[in-house]
Amino acid sequence: MAANEHLRIWFQSVDTDQSGSINVAELQQALAAGNLQFPATVIAQMIRMYDKDQSGTMSFEEFVSLHKFLTLVQNSFMSNERERGILGLNEVYSALQQAGYPLDRPSFYTTCQSFDRNRTGKFRLDDFISMCIFLQSAKNLFGAFDTSKEGRVSLDFNQFVYCSANLRI
Repeated sequence: MAANEHLRIWFQSVDTDQSGSINVAELQQALAAGNLQFPATVIAQMIRMYDKDQSGTMSFEEFVSLHKFLTLVQNSFMSNERERGILGLNEVYSALQQAGYPLDRPSFYTTCQSFDRNRTGKFRLDDFISMCIFLQSAKNLFGAFDTSKEGRVSLDFNQFVYCSANLRI
């Protein structure tokens, strides 16, 4: 059976109301079944990242995109965690690079401070995924303003407020 067929079967089992799309509660429950515990706000951000039709829910095609993202992030984590289940700061930096987020050190440390709930410098998989969700959302939003693809943007205050509101987790 092809990978997408497995995903479709899983998606349909998650779609408990049989609406053809999954909402925050359905996705949260599905991820929890895989030992990934996220608050509803993080799940909603996952959906917003790939919700192309802005329905507030996830179609199967949008879900496939999220699955690819989560697979990349989990693989980056696992290739750096050395079977301990956690990443230290140097390992987080390496895993982020591997996942496609080449942050400079000041941005990296600021981001880590925001996602290190216990202030230990240690990150579990769900912490790392939450960080990558934030970074991917920021990357998507930045790309919308970086129309010349130069890696730089100029924002007026209204655009800045728009960006800030769209990055909430």
